[in-house]
Amino acid sequence: MIRGWYTGASGMNAQQNRLDAISNNLANVDTAGYKRDITVSKSFPELLLRRKNLDGVYETPFGSAEAAPVIGKLGLGIETNENYTDFAQGSFRQTDQNTDVAFGGKGFFSVQTPLGERYTRDGNFIIGKEGILETKDGYPVLGEKGFIHVENDKFTVNEDGIISSQEDSEIIDRFKVVRFDNERYLKKMGNNLYSANDISGSAHIAEGSERPRFLQGYMETSNVNVVNEMVQMIEVNRAYEANQKTITSEDSMMGTLWSKTAVYNR
Repeated sequence: MIRGWYTGASGMNAQQNRLDAISNNLANVDTAGYKRDITVSKSFPELLLRRKNLDGVYETPFGSAEAAPVIGKLGLGIETNENYTDFAQGSFRQTDQNTDVAFGGKGFFSVQTPLGERYTRDGNFIIGKEGILETKDGYPVLGEKGFIHVENDKFTVNEDGIISSQEDSEIIDRFKVVRFDNERYLKKMGNNLYSANDISGSAHIAEGSERPRFLQGYMETSNVNVVNEMVQMIEVNRAYEANQKTITSEDSMMGTLWSKTAVYNR
């Protein structure tokens, strides 16, 4: 019965982790370029139950085997295996702002932060005081020449991400778009930014068929489906309650056993 407590508790912990991910997804449903988190759980290895009074070993053509027959399996609960980010494409919303840029396909904008280069899908940019294209949090967006200097919003972005002045069609820069070998394992850093690690691999500049198609005056919305997230939240709540009731039942059974044992020993 004590094992039942741990089994129920492991289930409650796993469902709590799922609920945290779902809550974060719903909180960022209106965040530009946000990618939803998914929690994956796995079960602990099951134990095989055998008849105790038939222990022994018998010979087979392939060696030996246990004589005790299997009478069933005993589950030991589950645990959270990993939290990963779903980088599925979000839909596009037209804003008609020249500083808003989105692209269709895989890849990330490069952003310079105090902690080094970071990556984002959020193309909702602004022009800073020094005429540098920045994120909403004030981090400079990187082009292939470095910081992107635009004195005003009178510029155009073509499908390849080349930024040109509207006045004289002079090329200013081209957005630095990067790709990763295993983008699923990028780490979220807050402020809609990601950082690379050993598992995701280092960033490499997207060229040729890897380079996405740019759209100026559009913004990529989050890929969170509110209805699906709410359905999953209901599932999580019911699973959490089921595990909670399991612990309550186990506790009641243990209390009954202790009380009867105490009476018997008097």
